[in-house]
Formats: sequence, structure tokens, C-alpha cells
Amino acid sequence: MGGKRILLVDDDDMLCRSLGEQLARQEDFAHVVITVSAAETMALLQHERFDIVLLDVALPDEDGRELCRMLRAQGISVPIIMLTGADSEHDTITGLDAGANDYVTKPFRLNVLLARMRAHLRSHEHSDAAVFPIAHYTFHPATKLLMDDRHKIRLTEKEVAILKFLLRAGNTVVPRDVLLHEVWGYNPNVTTHTLETHIYRLRQKMEQDPSKACLLLTEPGGYRLAT
Repeated sequence: MGGKRILLVDDDDMLCRSLGEQLARQEDFAHVVITVSAAETMALLQHERFDIVLLDVALPDEDGRELCRMLRAQGISVPIIMLTGADSEHDTITGLDAGANDYVTKPFRLNVLLARMRAHLRSHEHSDAAVFPIAHYTFHPATKLLMDDRHKIRLTEKEVAILKFLLRAGNTVVPRDVLLHEVWGYNPNVTTHTLETHIYRLRQKMEQDPSKACLLLTEPGGYRLAT
């Protein structure tokens, strides 16, 4: 899944420090950002993107469920997991009705929270609502589009598959034969030349100067996506 960016919204300083440190140790979670209020969260999300949000119900300036509702209204579709000290059926239903994907009661076991986070991330990645940042672009696999403020770039099915696999790899280099197998499967008629042709066409679409690629990079042995 690559290194995911987590937004933790909670004003409990001790919990934030402890949970933030534990999440940061996970290889598949690259970065944890903490906000302590609804206002701070809304301001941050105006210019930053995250892969998943952990959202406390009891915030100092707003009910977390109302913040969840506002985030959904803003078009934020990433998984949101509510964290709460209340575990009644009514609380759970209210949180889910607000647009949350899950409801986790404090105190919780870290491995249980991690399992739920990973399950929701996998589900979201395969949903029609999934949108991924690639530098200044937003990548919409379901509609085969790469978009920025001025351009709407149409991609082929193979180009989408290449970008999705490179995104999942995070900042690591994907060997040519691995990428070839993942996108085309075991097809004796497909060679690395086929892959190189697709990479060339992708660069023509997404790079400002395709001869000096800065997003879709050729590395020793393979390719890497600079996001």
C-alpha cells in the first residue's frame, strides 16, 4: 500500500504522543500529523491530503461526528475511523450515520486498530471514490483520469495499472520484470519493450518535460514514482 499519511484528530496529548509514535513505527504508515480541534483540522485539509483520518468524538470546539459530517460534505472520501470513550449502540450508529467508516472504543489494542485501518485502506483503494495525489495531480483510477487545475489527462487501462502499482510501492524502485508481470501477467508475447513504450507514453502525458522526467523516474533496474 505504500507509505500512508495519517491524520490523527484528538486533543488528548498523552494519547496523541503514544499513538503517534506507535503508528510512525509501522512500515506502511509514512507520516502521522496531529491536530487538536475541528478548526485546525478543517484549515489543514484545505491544502494537505491524507490517506486515513482517526477522529476523536470529543473535540474542544466541535463534536467529532459533526466534523466527520463536514469533512464528507467537503468531498473528503478517505476512510474515517472515529475514536470514542462511549460505546453505546446509539453512539456507534450516530457516528456511522455521520459518514464514519468505523467506530473504535477507547481504550483499544493497537494491533486491532491497525488491522481495521489496513482493511479500510484496502477497501478504499479499490473503490470508485479512491483519489490519490501524485505531485500536483490528483489520480482518479476509476475514471482513468489524471487531473490538475488546468488539465484533465485521459489514461489507458494499462497506464492506470502502472501508476497504481508504482503508487503502492511508495518510494521504492519496482523492477521492470515485476511491473511487467503485475500489469500484463504471464504473457510470453509481452516484453520489456512493451513496458518501456507505455512508460514513454505516460511521460508524454504527465511530465512537463518528458526528456527530463521528475515524476516517473527510471532507476537502476526499474522505475519509481516521485509523489
